[in-house]
Amino acid sequence: QVQLRESGGGLVQAGAALRLSCEASGGIFNRFAMAWFRQAPGKEREIVAVIDRSGGNTYYPDSVKGRFTISRDNGKKTMYLQMNSLVSEDTATYYCAVDVNAIYYTVPRTADSYDYWGQGTQVTVSS
Repeated sequence: QVQLRESGGGLVQAGAALRLSCEASGGIFNRFAMAWFRQAPGKEREIVAVIDRSGGNTYYPDSVKGRFTISRDNGKKTMYLQMNSLVSEDTATYYCAVDVNAIYYTVPRTADSYDYWGQGTQVTVSS
């Protein structure tokens, strides 16, 4: 059983930055591929960023590429999402997720690849 706890969300103005954290307990952290997803009201959940087991391979959709950076600290069992140049379209609830059986170097991009999810943290960007 893996528990995930997100933190770092908040209300910011457009152009600002935020850093989200996702702390994991349970499981073997350095075997997880990990991801951030987000869901805005009335919209489907979408991938934001993915990082592989080692932290050496990442994926970003075009909507956040160049603005967001995913990272992980295996010693602290924590994943991060640095979000810069925020825009109103980034407003959503952000969820972290883990794939506990990830193959090395893979960065799964679909929600059904992930086994455990956090409760979410709200990010609101005012324009």
